[in-house]
Amino acid sequence: MPRVSQPPVALEDLQGFRYLQHFAELWQPLRACAVDRAGNRTLFFDQYLALLLLYYFTPTLTSLRGLQQAATLSKVQKAVALPTAPALGTLSAAARAFDPALLQPILAELAARAVPVVEGHEAEALAGLTAVDGSLLRALPRMVWALWKDPQHRGVKLHLHFDVIKAAPCHATLSPAACSEITHLERTLQGGRLYVLDRGYASYRLLGHILTAQSSFVVRLKEDAAFTLQEERPLDDAARQAGVIRDVVARRLGTSHHKDEVGQAVRLVWVRHAEARPGEATVLLLCTDRLALAAELVALAYRWRWWIELFFRWLKCILGCRHLLSSNQAGVTIQVYAALIASLLVSLSSARKPTKRTFEMLCFYFAGVASVEEVQRHLEKLDQQDKDSS
Repeated sequence: MPRVSQPPVALEDLQGFRYLQHFAELWQPLRACAVDRAGNRTLFFDQYLALLLLYYFTPTLTSLRGLQQAATLSKVQKAVALPTAPALGTLSAAARAFDPALLQPILAELAARAVPVVEGHEAEALAGLTAVDGSLLRALPRMVWALWKDPQHRGVKLHLHFDVIKAAPCHATLSPAACSEITHLERTLQGGRLYVLDRGYASYRLLGHILTAQSSFVVRLKEDAAFTLQEERPLDDAARQAGVIRDVVARRLGTSHHKDEVGQAVRLVWVRHAEARPGEATVLLLCTDRLALAAELVALAYRWRWWIELFFRWLKCILGCRHLLSSNQAGVTIQVYAALIASLLVSLSSARKPTKRTFEMLCFYFAGVASVEEVQRHLEKLDQQDKDSS
């Protein structure tokens, strides 16, 4: 697999808002959307997105009021092409007026531009590996549309598709926390993917829909899952070293009393979980439709699923997406999409997984504290660390 499908953004273009202007053709469709609450001030969607990206790349900004104050600065107004600073009410209205769906093509295009961060035969064999999971964002008490466990609890769930080989988010939707993750995935399935899923997605109906969408799956099943044995496969040294203790082909999943919703034979691979914590299962049962995939690669695909959990931590703790700027569903969705776009911009600037240190360095550069040469030295240091560890 070639490491670079498209070249990363040149470092010379990474100078404050000039970096955002590098993707101007992506923001252009947003220019047709505007909000004019007061009747004499207009805020366009691309300007609102730029302000949200400024929010994520400026850790000192922690609220919508702080963002509005930043918009009064002449440098920010010039960069975002704001004739005057939008009022706080205009920013609040923008969160309700703009359509979050307009950001999905931008997110998909940036994800397509991301370069693979994994090389070798494993990456080739697991091409299209996509982890899917949901993560909860605590909502404000006044967000009545985001009911969760009871009327006293509010929550928003981010349903994320994460390209593991590129370490980049590629699709996302938001919903109230009280929802079915399986149903959301069924609505957003794509072709040509190898979906890696945790036990919460272990629905035979879902697996059948994945196959119908011309994709494949590696999913963890419950340890007592019923199946009809077709073939017991021998284990080689590579499989044993990966912790595989059993590998079989099942004619069907479930018992003969139930409908065969998968509709074809599948692989079942039992993997010893060496890092299991007290109370966790020490053996994982993994299921895949890839009958020819080596057992150790089935185990590796599920192990790489952990990257989406690390990305959720990055999104909430480093980018600061945990603090919501709007109580409206559209506004929350726009903010989360902007966070995903900001994360992809970090990845595109360094051609690697986003890290806290790289994010900090870019923030320093946007603030004018770090120079181009210092950012370049930081990226070169990361390249050297990769070479030393390989």
